[in-house]
Amino acid sequence: MKLTGGTGDLLRRLAAMPFLDRLELVALSGWSRGTVYEAVRRLEDAGLVAPVPHATELTPPTRRFHVTAAGLRELAREEHRPVADMLRSLPVSTAWRRLLLQRLDGVASIYRLASAVSALAWPIGLRWHRALPADATLTLPGGRTVAIVRQGRTSDRTAFARRLWRLREGPPPSGVLLLMPDGVRLRHARRLLEGFPAPAVLALEREAVNAGPDDPVWGLPSIPATLSLRTALETMTAEGALPPERPLARVSPPPGIDTAAPGRDLPDHLLPALLKPAEKRALDLVGDWPWIAPAHLQGLLGVSPARLSQIAGALEDFGLAARTSAAQRRFILTDRGLALVARRDRASVDAARRRWSPAPLDAGGDGDWRALRGRNARQLLRHLDHTTSVHGFLAALASQARAGEWEVMQLDPPHRASRYFRRDEVMRSVHPDAFGLLRRANTDWPFFLEWERRAVRPTTMAARLAPYLRYYGSHRPTDDHGACPSVLVVFRDEIAATHFLRVAEAEMRRAGVKVPLQISHERLLQQQGPLGRSWFSPAGGEPAYLAPAA
Repeated sequence: MKLTGGTGDLLRRLAAMPFLDRLELVALSGWSRGTVYEAVRRLEDAGLVAPVPHATELTPPTRRFHVTAAGLRELAREEHRPVADMLRSLPVSTAWRRLLLQRLDGVASIYRLASAVSALAWPIGLRWHRALPADATLTLPGGRTVAIVRQGRTSDRTAFARRLWRLREGPPPSGVLLLMPDGVRLRHARRLLEGFPAPAVLALEREAVNAGPDDPVWGLPSIPATLSLRTALETMTAEGALPPERPLARVSPPPGIDTAAPGRDLPDHLLPALLKPAEKRALDLVGDWPWIAPAHLQGLLGVSPARLSQIAGALEDFGLAARTSAAQRRFILTDRGLALVARRDRASVDAARRRWSPAPLDAGGDGDWRALRGRNARQLLRHLDHTTSVHGFLAALASQARAGEWEVMQLDPPHRASRYFRRDEVMRSVHPDAFGLLRRANTDWPFFLEWERRAVRPTTMAARLAPYLRYYGSHRPTDDHGACPSVLVVFRDEIAATHFLRVAEAEMRRAGVKVPLQISHERLLQQQGPLGRSWFSPAGGEPAYLAPAA
């Protein structure tokens, strides 16, 4: 096939930016939609490009195209360059393809952002990075470079802080665009960006992916005002450096992609392309809440039992999740599933397995909690009754919210719900069982959850409350969440709840700190549900609703 006009330009773009879909090619190439669709069809018919399917909760189903080995040879012949030279200078080798497929969900979000940037500055280029702190760098007219940094859902705060520190220490770009998974981590990143040597703006990934150039979804680190992508780019006027990255030591032409193999026999890097959005959501929920019962997973997903069976069956067929007999047939991610989400979010696979691996139980063994490799998985299985109670509360909350006026925006497991702060020159922390964010009528209502089984004596109750007295005695609750979160504490019975109310009132009066406590017990929650008239406050009175009416 002779490369002329649009076909040659699009093939070069796909070599430089693998896994663009056709609409993104329209935005980045400047060609008309009809020209792009026809050129891609001709390239596909000639075997020079090939598609992979892809969809996430944020991006609709589409086909993403990559250059085949035949396409690479044709492009090398057209440009009079050796194939080996192109393999080293472009992200088209086997190793690069594997890496981009592993991160395909993030790749899709970054391509959508690049498409929005191209509406404001054209032409633009994009360079992917393997191990640099930025995921990619955009090159804009006038010598400007814009680093794009995405924090994945499972990335922990320490690792992400280290990435931003490395970005600060490297060659300064003209500016930085940061995509964040939720509001809590967005505010944490704002503090990390204080004094950053280049303009930086942040946005929630779910808002930035489908926002237009003039939608005010971006925020500055120093002030709470929002601005559009157009305004953000106008602050990035200086020329910026393009960070160097060591080339791959070994490169090889990419083989064809075969998606017809059975699920467990598929290469790991193909799974992000083949999993459906509902399956990816279930994968994240099982990863957040290990040892979750099918009924509770159904409540969080909001699906029918038959649909849950389909979704769970797909995850098990791919070898990503397992139901172990040792945990009464509850779901947990396998080592393969842990590796999938860690690589997607640029997190450490080894660290994920050390914390959450169910081996050897994911191989079908019975065993007990002492046999598990993952230390966090051991702890949750050891206290399975407590784990189940927290899951049941959150599933009931999600089900009630769907039936009413609330929208569940965020549910974080303990390892993401913890908050760290400095008090009296000492690093302090609170470690709730969950953190959640509900929204109603454009009003956000955050909360911490403490499911309490052990605090039965006044001294123990006071000790449980002490970290929250320190936390709410600082400015951090509002800084972390944009509003002051309530603290929901659930006891086994009404007697313990009543005693805690008395102890909490005395401790808050003694410390001079007001904690927005709401107390309940299991029987009342079973009758009324989390969003019903189930909650007592230290001020006394009859049980009230979880939050005041909007």
